[in-house]
Amino acid sequence: MTLFLRRVLLAFVAAAVTCQALITEEELAEKAAQGLRLIDFEEGVEPVWMTEDEKLELIRADKNFFDVTETYDPLEGESFTLFRAGQVAYSPPSRRADVTPLIAKISLSNMQAYLGNLTNFHNRYYRSTTGAAASVWIRDTVQEIATTYPTSKATVSLFAHSFVQSSIVAKIPGKNAAAPIVVLGAHMDSINSRDTAGRAPGADDDGSGSVNLLEAFRVLVTSGFQPEGPVEFHWYAGEEAGLLGSQAIARDYKAKNIEIKGIVRPGSTEVISLMPDFTNSNLTSFIGALVDTYSRLNWAINNPCGYACSDHASWDRQGYPTALPFEGTYPANSNGVIHSASDTISVSGFSWDHTLEYTKLAVAYAYELGNQ
Repeated sequence: MTLFLRRVLLAFVAAAVTCQALITEEELAEKAAQGLRLIDFEEGVEPVWMTEDEKLELIRADKNFFDVTETYDPLEGESFTLFRAGQVAYSPPSRRADVTPLIAKISLSNMQAYLGNLTNFHNRYYRSTTGAAASVWIRDTVQEIATTYPTSKATVSLFAHSFVQSSIVAKIPGKNAAAPIVVLGAHMDSINSRDTAGRAPGADDDGSGSVNLLEAFRVLVTSGFQPEGPVEFHWYAGEEAGLLGSQAIARDYKAKNIEIKGIVRPGSTEVISLMPDFTNSNLTSFIGALVDTYSRLNWAINNPCGYACSDHASWDRQGYPTALPFEGTYPANSNGVIHSASDTISVSGFSWDHTLEYTKLAVAYAYELGNQ
C-alpha cells in the first residue's frame, strides 16, 4: 500500500476516534443506498463510512475490520453491542475410546476431492455467481450425506444474506435439542484482492478449513453420531469482505437468545497455534487438551491476531465463547499468497498431513463437547 493510502487509512481511523455522535437510522439508510459501507476498525470507537474501493484497499493492506453496514443498531451504537462471554467450565477430554475409531475413518482422498471441487470455482467471491454456486455445492454435498445416513437426523440449509452468496448451516439436533449448541465454523468465500473478478482458488484461505468441516461432518454422520446436545457446522459467506456472514448469524442467534457452549474455527507449519485474543481462555485450554489427546502435533499460544481478524470475532462480540486454532505462528508463518490466484495446494508449505490434524481436531471437538 502506498504512503498516500496509509495516510488515508490513518485519516479514517482519526475521524472515527473524534466522532462522538451515534449514526442515525436515517444516515444508515441513506449512506447504504449510496453504496457506502460502514467499517469498524476498533472496539469502542464509532465506525466510519467507506466506499467499496476503499474497503478493498484495506484488504490489500491486511487491515482487519468488521463491515457492520447490515448489523449496526442505530439505537445502541456499535460500542454498546459488544458483549463478553463469561468463563464456562469445560471437562477434560474423556471419550478417547469413542473418538479414536472415528478419527480412523477420516479419508484424505475425500478431503482432496472436496478441495478440488472448491478450488475449481473461478472464485468464491461473495458478490459473484461462482461464489453463490460454491455455497449451493457445499449445501448439496452436506445434504447428500445427511440423506444417505439419516440416523443422526442431520439437516442443512442456506442462510441468505443481502448479497448473492449464502452461508451454510448444518445441524445435528442431539438427544436434547434445547441444550446449548456446539458450533464449528469456517469461511467458504475467497477473494483476489487485486481483481475481485479474477481467479481466486482459495485453497488455504479458507478452502482447507471448509474441507476440514466437510470431512468431520461426513465421519460423524456416517457413523450415526447422536450427541447429548446439538452440534452445528457453519460455512460463512463474505468473511473476506468484513466478516459479513458470521456477523449476521451470530447476531441472529443472540437476538433469539440461543445458547452456545463453544465455537471453534479450525485453521498449515507443524504446530497448532491457538489465538489468545478475542477468544475464551477456558475453551482455548480445552482445545489444547484435545490436541494433546488426539493429535500428533504440539500446540502453542499464538501471537495476537488483532481486532476483527476472523469469524471467531463475530461470535466473541456477541458474548459467545470462541477459540481459533491457527496454522502455525502468526504472523511469521502466514501464507503470503492468500487473496490471489496463487493460493493453490501447490504453494510451498501446503501440507495435507497438517490439514488432516485439523480434521481430527474437529471430530474430537464435536464429539467431546457435544457430549458434555
